[in-house]
Amino acid sequence: MSEVTVRSPERRVAAPWVRTRLRTAPGAAAALALLVAVTAFLAAALPLVTDRYGDAGLRRALETAGPDRTTVRLFAPPDGFVVESGWQGTDGRGWDGPEASLRPDAMRDSYAAVLASAGRSLPLDPGQSTHGVRTTGKLTVPDPWLSRPDDLPPRFSLVAQHGLADHARLRAGRLPEARGTVTATTRTVEAAVSSETARKLNIGVGSVLHVPGTGRAPLAVRVTGIVDPRAPRGAYWSTDPLLRTPGLVTVPGDPERSRYWIGALLLAPGAAPAMLGTPGGPERYWQLAPSVSALRGHDLPRLTSVVASLVSGPLLRQARTATSPDTEADTSLDDVLADHARLRSAIGPLVSVAVFGTGTVAAAVLLVAGGLAADRRRAELALLRARGGSLRGLAGRLLAETAVVAVPAAALGLAAARLAVREARPSHAVAAAAAVALLACVALPLRAVAAHRAVRVRTAREDVASVRPSRRRTVAELTLFVLAVGAVVALRTRGVSDGPEEAGAPGTSGDQLVSLAPVLVGVIAALVLVRLYPLPLRGLARPAGRLRGVVGPLALARAGRASGSAVLPLLALLTALTTAAFGGSVLSGVADARDRAAVLAVGADARVASLRALPSDLADRVRRVPGVREVIPVGITYFAQPQDGQMTVQMAGVDPAGYAALSRHTDIGPFGPDALRASGDSGTGPLPALASPAVADHYGTRPFAVRLDDGSFVTVRIALVRERTPALGDQDFLVVDRSGLPAHAARPTSLLVTGAHPDGAALREAAGGGAQVRVRAEEFAGHVDSPLQSGAERVYAAAVTAGAGYAVLALLLTLLRAAPERAALLARLRTMGLTRAQGRRLLVLESLPQALLAAIGGTLTAWATIRLLSPGVDLTTVALSVSSSPAGRAVLRTDPVSLLVPALAVVAVTVGIAVAQAWWTGRRGSVRELRAGDAR
Repeated sequence: MSEVTVRSPERRVAAPWVRTRLRTAPGAAAALALLVAVTAFLAAALPLVTDRYGDAGLRRALETAGPDRTTVRLFAPPDGFVVESGWQGTDGRGWDGPEASLRPDAMRDSYAAVLASAGRSLPLDPGQSTHGVRTTGKLTVPDPWLSRPDDLPPRFSLVAQHGLADHARLRAGRLPEARGTVTATTRTVEAAVSSETARKLNIGVGSVLHVPGTGRAPLAVRVTGIVDPRAPRGAYWSTDPLLRTPGLVTVPGDPERSRYWIGALLLAPGAAPAMLGTPGGPERYWQLAPSVSALRGHDLPRLTSVVASLVSGPLLRQARTATSPDTEADTSLDDVLADHARLRSAIGPLVSVAVFGTGTVAAAVLLVAGGLAADRRRAELALLRARGGSLRGLAGRLLAETAVVAVPAAALGLAAARLAVREARPSHAVAAAAAVALLACVALPLRAVAAHRAVRVRTAREDVASVRPSRRRTVAELTLFVLAVGAVVALRTRGVSDGPEEAGAPGTSGDQLVSLAPVLVGVIAALVLVRLYPLPLRGLARPAGRLRGVVGPLALARAGRASGSAVLPLLALLTALTTAAFGGSVLSGVADARDRAAVLAVGADARVASLRALPSDLADRVRRVPGVREVIPVGITYFAQPQDGQMTVQMAGVDPAGYAALSRHTDIGPFGPDALRASGDSGTGPLPALASPAVADHYGTRPFAVRLDDGSFVTVRIALVRERTPALGDQDFLVVDRSGLPAHAARPTSLLVTGAHPDGAALREAAGGGAQVRVRAEEFAGHVDSPLQSGAERVYAAAVTAGAGYAVLALLLTLLRAAPERAALLARLRTMGLTRAQGRRLLVLESLPQALLAAIGGTLTAWATIRLLSPGVDLTTVALSVSSSPAGRAVLRTDPVSLLVPALAVVAVTVGIAVAQAWWTGRRGSVRELRAGDAR
């Protein structure tokens, strides 16, 4: 009997879920990957860019302050050297101890110990840090051949600073040397001087300066070389600028204001003991220059602590161990860091408002994308649940298919951000990109689990006109309402910049709540509008049914059957509109504050000024400069004295008509020209005058005489009082008609220019070198003093732009979600006789209610948010380079463009998409849209 082989049936292998889903919907996967990649890029780039601006701001603060303020200086007297009540000498044990402590070997060893100790905590620049010995007092050198401006002898400091050969180029002669063993009794030493010192004080190679001695003959200092600094602005030369640049000093209390030169003689390090024989009071010093390029803005709290420790703390004790028990420290670096910390703490919360708003919109868009994906696959997921699929298994499969797309996309966005911004910490960027990937991964599973908790054969209506809010939703909305009210109250009372931050420390959770206030107001408005939206739809449903035609009633019915999940798209739109209006108002307020400060500083669109009378033909040359419209000549007397001599005022002689027009143009103390016009020639009566409040309070309206610079007198009577005037600002001033002044006082010393963007370079060329030119546009640009300010503006503008983009994307996702259903509806209605024009009107009218809801609600919400929060927002720090401005506090005001343009854009995009969809559906034809078995 033959064997019969029975084949077992082949095992059927199930197709992998993730691969199948990706092959089924590659377009949706690619769109999700693009959305996640762009969002991850923006989220990762934000902390990187913030770090870069913070680092640049800190470096700019130190560079602006200069080495004389940022270098840490340690100093100590020579060992065994005593200075008391004008007497100096040893402590009774001879000169060996003081001399030994000043020799190069001892100084080199102590410097190495100090540099190693401080360098472990504070980034130092070894190339600019140095050490040496100097005299603390300036020594009078009586040699008659030296420069004497007012017949007073110059005074010099003796400085023996290490590293002169490495930091200077020899222009003439040779570098100084210490020949033999130099002591306190050495009679001759060698020195070098900077080229600027040599030029201004008449010093050359071979010159011998005689420095007074103490109980001995003068010390002869022979100049052997003249040097040029290699890096004159570096800490080596600029910690004590006297090393490279001599200065003129006015004798204190001298009524004739006599002046004399002060300078520095650069000795060889081995010649330092010779200073002990002079009355200059020698001291050792160690200069520690911070490495500006190595400083990081996020290290500001640690840097502040290190500097405090070095000035009076553990690091100073270590320095005393390495140098001398009498060592002290001095620096202004702590003040520079504190000023920068105040600027950082003032700007940070304002930027956080924009960042939180844009982050909320981006998160809402990711949730909208996940929710729309779940709605599109509602039938598929319901079938899986009906066939026994568990919620855990369903959520796991959806998470896996989303993670396969989202995680690589987020990694790609992070890599792009790191390539774009390299010089910053990666940790915050990685965390931001990971948060985007996590939100993108869980949006679809969470929405699906929430929608399919129970197995249903058919689903009930979930449109906005039928869904009733649950108790949980009511509790959540009330919680958000309380948070929003608390944030608004905190912001109005404290302001965004008055948090309890220490210098450079991060803000507390309360500060973050304050920055979230505009977002929370937008959230509350979205929830309220979603609750109110069904009411007019229900009220209009029955009256609309009586209207003639089908388009209106059908559009209203379709709008009422929109998905009840529209709260997230509406939240995205309202938050984006609120953030855009808030951000636009901030940027507009910053620009207005800078422009006003520039106008007050210049007094016109441009100013050509001199202390002396300007050439008579200069006004005509200035009129021919491109961009100049009007030129108003002004003659200014800077030290006019009323007859009683109790105060000195500035007097301006002007042409009343042109000056009045200028005051109206600049809005600085505007007035009518007739009130200032003189009634006759000089001397026939008092001149009407415009005065500052202090002058008006002092002299009233009675006529009084004013003495001019040339000794002549003019009688004036105060007719107008203004806080400011274009020509003289807010000082004590008088402004009169210059036709009534003597000829000498009437000659113009300033030209006030108006026009559209006068050319500054052309104005300077026309004015020549004898006049100063200031341009309003240049003053405007000069108010951006720190990269923190410019960075905050750019981040704000980028955040507002990104928020607007995400809002449009949310609108597109919402409209595209209903696109297949609308296309099928139009196809069915077209078979019933609906024309293409009626189809376009139907889609437009169906989309308008939600678009108008978002636009009107967003505009009102943004307006209310700005009005509510403006008392707590001070833009002065962001706008100007100083904490106080002549323009006063820069406040937040509503910007109509930022308020209306985004709202109108929402309506325009909605209408445009509806029209495009109607046109496209008409091209495709009804047969293709109405397929058998299609459930649309």
